[in-house]
Order: sequence, then structure tokens, then C-alpha cells
Amino acid sequence: MKKRSIILGLFLFVGLQLTAQELIWEENFEGDSLNMENWSYETGDGCPDLCGWGNNERQIYSKDYVAVKDGNLVITADKVEDAYYSGKVNTKDKFEFQYGTVEVRAKLPDGHGLWPAIWMLGANINEVGWPASGEIDIMEFVGRQPDTIHNALHTPASHGDTENIKTTPIDDVTSDFHVFKMNWTKDAITFYIDDEKTYTFSPSEKNEETYPYRHPFYFLLNLAVGGNFGGPEVDDSIFPKQFLIDYVKVYK
Repeated sequence: MKKRSIILGLFLFVGLQLTAQELIWEENFEGDSLNMENWSYETGDGCPDLCGWGNNERQIYSKDYVAVKDGNLVITADKVEDAYYSGKVNTKDKFEFQYGTVEVRAKLPDGHGLWPAIWMLGANINEVGWPASGEIDIMEFVGRQPDTIHNALHTPASHGDTENIKTTPIDDVTSDFHVFKMNWTKDAITFYIDDEKTYTFSPSEKNEETYPYRHPFYFLLNLAVGGNFGGPEVDDSIFPKQFLIDYVKVYK
């Protein structure tokens, strides 16, 4: 009886620990339009300041390629005549936070040349620029690597290059929804896919060069076409393709 009581107590303790996190923000993409209190559109091709958005991407972002339908954010990439179009949204100046646990449930599009991403930038980017602001890539996927998920961080110490990265193989990753999770503290950032830990970033020396992650960040969701990471070749036969995001949740 005593052993049983101890085991029961442990279960209760673990349960309390799991439920102790406070949900501080969520977006479930309900209704039939984007909640503009939470999100802003990014439009165009980045020119003249950041043509190709700094990565030689081919798409032109337009709000016409962002929709809310059946409880999902739907970002569509398509080719219209000789141009590629897609969508991108962010929470800059609307929701920014420092430290916590992020969960995003999403279904990725397949197709050579596609580059969907769930990521974050430092809210001070207008003042300090990139990569001084820091970048956290919660999930990146490129269609030319059809069964691979990337977690990455960009820092001034790496001159913005993708040195701090982990790739995780997942069979048939585009066939269903997956939960991409990140736990962020002042000393470490840990990534998960469907609750399986994939990567922890915690440099031994932490300063603004190696760990620019001690200030507020905001979310970005987008579907790029081509680019340095997506690949120079794009299979035009795949379009249109959709990137679906079911929810974004932040726990403190």
C-alpha cells in the first residue's frame, strides 16, 4: 500500500508539473479571416532594401495568398504566368515575448523548390539589424530534402551563417500534421518534434555575439519558393501548394 501511495504521489506530482505552465498567448485561426490584432502581412519581393528577402527567393508575397479556413491558417504558393506568389505573416509590434515554450501544429507542403518556415526574429531588429537581433528557426523544411526537418539559430558569432543547426529525418513528414515545439530560457533553446527532443543550443560562453536571445522576439510564418536554401531549381508542376498551420501557442 505504501509503495502504491508513493507511485500515485509521483504521478500527481508529474501531472502538476506538466500543467504548471501558463498559457500566455494562442492563435487557433478561427473564423474566416486573419486576426489583425495578432498578425501583419509582409508583401512584395523585399526590394529595394532586401531583394529576394536576402536569400535569392523567387516569390512575391501577397495577402491574397493568405487565408483562414477550416480552423487553419492557409498559406498558398502558386505560379501565375512567369511569377511565383505566396504569403507571409508576422506578429511584430503585436505579440512579442521573452522566454517560454512554443508549440506550433502544422502540415507541410511537398514539392521541389518549396521552403516553408516557422521562425522568430528579435524585436530589436530595426535598431540593431540582422543577425545582431538573433534568429530562431523553430522549423524549416525544403522540398528538395523531402524527409528532413531543420532546427537552426543565427547569431552574430556565426556572421548569420547556418552553423548552429540540427537536421532530423522523419519519414513521410508532409503526409500529416506535426507539432513543432521550442523551449526557450536565458541559457538554452531546445527543440522538439512531436515531443521528441531534437536539438539543444547552449553555447558555453553566452554574450550578445553567441547568444542574442535575452530579449523579446516575434513570430514569422511563411512559404518561400526557391532561394539559397530552398534550392535554385523549382518544379513548376507542383503548384499550387498549401502550408497549413493549425495553431500557435506560447506558455510561460
